[in-house]
Amino acid sequence: MLVADSPPLELDLHRLELRYAGARLLEPRAVEQLARSIDKNGQLVACIAVAVPEAGQLVLLDGYRRVAALRRLGRDTARVERWDCDLAQGLISILSRAHGRAFAALEEALLLRELIQGQGLSQHEVARRCGRDVSWVNRRLQLLCALPDAALAAVRDGVLSIWAATRVVVPLARANSEHAAGLLGALRGQPLSTRQLRSWFEQYQRAPRAQRERLVGHPHLFCAVVQQTETQRALERLRAGPEGECLIDLRRLDGLIARLRKRLPALCAEALPEALVPALARLQRTLEALQNELRRYCDHDLQRDPPLGAHAAHSRQQPARDQPAAQALP
Repeated sequence: MLVADSPPLELDLHRLELRYAGARLLEPRAVEQLARSIDKNGQLVACIAVAVPEAGQLVLLDGYRRVAALRRLGRDTARVERWDCDLAQGLISILSRAHGRAFAALEEALLLRELIQGQGLSQHEVARRCGRDVSWVNRRLQLLCALPDAALAAVRDGVLSIWAATRVVVPLARANSEHAAGLLGALRGQPLSTRQLRSWFEQYQRAPRAQRERLVGHPHLFCAVVQQTETQRALERLRAGPEGECLIDLRRLDGLIARLRKRLPALCAEALPEALVPALARLQRTLEALQNELRRYCDHDLQRDPPLGAHAAHSRQQPARDQPAAQALP
């Protein structure tokens, strides 16, 4: 493990070369929280830098969010711990350290690419010096191969989450690069949450070509409509109450049973498929138990408030209100 060659120094920010800023995810919310913490308690954790003689500056290895937070606060100095090593060893030590903020997989991939392309190390050498296997290095690098540069920049700037970049933008770019670029352009002005992007992409996959053009051009309009629909459904559920939700479940169950009854004859025309045997047995037990429960609920309801049973019989025994009793007739 590397140690500092001197106690942390208070250095001017302009003396730090932010060479690897592109390999870090700023995440504006995290920077804002860190700025509030530094404003209240001071800079508790020193940044880490390495002296590079040819650059004439200290290259910042760790602490990019701290530097961003200090600049947000209008500070012009930072506490910096200087490591006595070369850049390659410093980056490897940052990657393999056990303390500090855990790096996102994309940050690891960017640092690994710098070690291989910038520092000239092989994947085997990087894996050995990081205490990892080559497959881990290769998996991380594959993240970068599929990610468009615009998406990578959006992730670094906090406009796009890593999940949305890999699960939405990457497959979209492979299928239609123009649509991927259009979506990223729309998100630049007003980002969407990961949940909203997941819903948007699900709709995009189902939509015809003309509708896809509108979805790409106006993703926020789609999300606003979805939000309005969800709000309306929530109000309807609130209005219906638990009995309304139960009625919806019963209707869905009735529809599923009807669909299953249509499919089973075609599947079991010759012999029951082996995969269905245990599933149908479980379903049979479940339905038998449900039938017993339903019978108990219905019997209990008739005994408590019998509008269809005892009340009907009682109405047959009692005379009409506007007619005399039978014994009163001559």
